[in-house]
Amino acid sequence: MNSNALIVAEINSLDEKETKNIGELIKDKRLRLNMTQKELADAIGLPKHGDRTIRRWENGETSPSNLELSAILNFPEDPPFLNPVNAKYKMIDLFAGIGGTRLGFQLHGNVKSVFSSEWDKFSQKTYRANFGEMPKGDITEIDENEIPEHDILVGGFPCQAFSQAGLKKGFDDTRGTLFFDIARILKAKRPKAFLLENVKNLKSHDKGRTFEIISNTLKSLNYKVFATTFKARDFGVPQNRERIYIVGFDEKQFANGIDFDFPKPPMKKTRVGNILQENVDEKYTISDKLWDGHQRRKTEHKQRGNGFGYTIFDNNSPYTNTISARYYKDGSEILIKQQNKNPRKITPREAARLQGFPEKFIIPVSDTQAYKQFGNSVSIPVVYAIAQEILKVLEK
Repeated sequence: MNSNALIVAEINSLDEKETKNIGELIKDKRLRLNMTQKELADAIGLPKHGDRTIRRWENGETSPSNLELSAILNFPEDPPFLNPVNAKYKMIDLFAGIGGTRLGFQLHGNVKSVFSSEWDKFSQKTYRANFGEMPKGDITEIDENEIPEHDILVGGFPCQAFSQAGLKKGFDDTRGTLFFDIARILKAKRPKAFLLENVKNLKSHDKGRTFEIISNTLKSLNYKVFATTFKARDFGVPQNRERIYIVGFDEKQFANGIDFDFPKPPMKKTRVGNILQENVDEKYTISDKLWDGHQRRKTEHKQRGNGFGYTIFDNNSPYTNTISARYYKDGSEILIKQQNKNPRKITPREAARLQGFPEKFIIPVSDTQAYKQFGNSVSIPVVYAIAQEILKVLEK
């Protein structure tokens, strides 16, 4: 029996002094995890206002149960997704978020990340907990010449309109946008390949002009460009998430041509019940007030002839709507049916599963931040499948 298990087994016999020692143990663990009381409470599944409970435990005012103490002491401290040893290919991870795109490549076992950039401090925390690295900050402030040499560049850049009047300036057309930072790094470092991900409306954004500038810029940098859209549900996760994926290869480095095809979706049958947890805490059940508001607004929208409003799913639903970064607001795009009570939001772990994240992916932030992070992330199975095809080209 390890030391954590011994502490849990003996908790019932603790006197007041020892209870305070347990409080110190909990606090020490939390500080090692670099988590707030709120983050730890959400991470181990405490009910609403769980941060107050953590505070009382740390102050020695009350004691956790065996199960609660075990959940804290056994919360993982070691990053589960360290770079593979002796990886053949190097990649950089731009606009990294929580590392979803990186993970899709790294799970192949022959790709390691040598640089990452993400400005959001909460996403940085999740990234560090899982990969053991702290991403650099704002990419606009990083000199492209300081970025390590790499074979693959990946990034999910924000969609922005371009201000230039013409379509003939190529690289300079992108100045003032975050896509420009990708372009300047491609120009300076010349990776063999890249993968960019964006919302499906990128092609129609600004009447198609945005995508045209992006495509022309990449081609002007001597990259052969491929683009398509995929739905996450076609790759085995029960979410109707449609995104555009742009792949490119440096034509100068492939003298014998570039034989690339996007993967064929496996079209696996999906079911929402496969990602749902059991015995979900009541804090995820929406309140009577919120539920009444949802129903009222849906009726009003229906009367106006549009389809906005909440959507309810159950175990047998084939897939959900797309989870957004705003899911923490009210969760109305995805509500789960419950027997004899109001529907509930999905949990952060269920949100992770909707995106295809492995079970051992650590969630070291509050529920609110977790929803934002998974809503902003990528579908791992889609990226994994595209990465496989990119690696085939590099192998050739």
